[in-house]
Amino acid sequence: MLSEVSSAPSRKPRADAERNRLRLLEAARAAFASGGTGASLEDIARSADVGIGTLYRHFPTRDALVSEVYRNEAAKLAEAARQLADTQPPLDALRAWLLLFVDYLSTKLILAEALRTMMCDTSELTRASVEQLTAAMLLLMDRARASGDIAASDADPLNLLRALGGVASAGPGWEPGARAMIDVLIKGLKP
Repeated sequence: MLSEVSSAPSRKPRADAERNRLRLLEAARAAFASGGTGASLEDIARSADVGIGTLYRHFPTRDALVSEVYRNEAAKLAEAARQLADTQPPLDALRAWLLLFVDYLSTKLILAEALRTMMCDTSELTRASVEQLTAAMLLLMDRARASGDIAASDADPLNLLRALGGVASAGPGWEPGARAMIDVLIKGLKP
């Protein structure tokens, strides 16, 4: 009997439940950005305009919430690459996405300490986000190569992301340097 229950397809969440989940993720991202991952879960629920029970229904532990914020931010960034590819010229799309990546790094740095202290294995979580972001970067670079905006080289998209990540590890006030580095990287890719 138990195997019948576990093999049943899961239902799609109700629209209001999904809206609540997304509001919680956004409220948590904002709270973590301003107060670190130790931010009050009650304040996060209040900011999302839901009760604390709703927060715990979606995210039974702080670790679950931190993990999902991390996962959600990477997914949003990957989706942004597809949207930019559909709406902007190739080089503009690449530059705009790299600027979004700098914003993502700000959130990731805040979440990184919490991810390191989690009792569960986070390797799958981080591996999946690296794959998503590398694929997004490859999409944008391939478009820019095809248009002739950047040289047809075998530059590894992950190395460009690592370069920005390296600037991010320089300490407080790194964002302006990372934004300036984007133009240096793009210039270096041009034919």
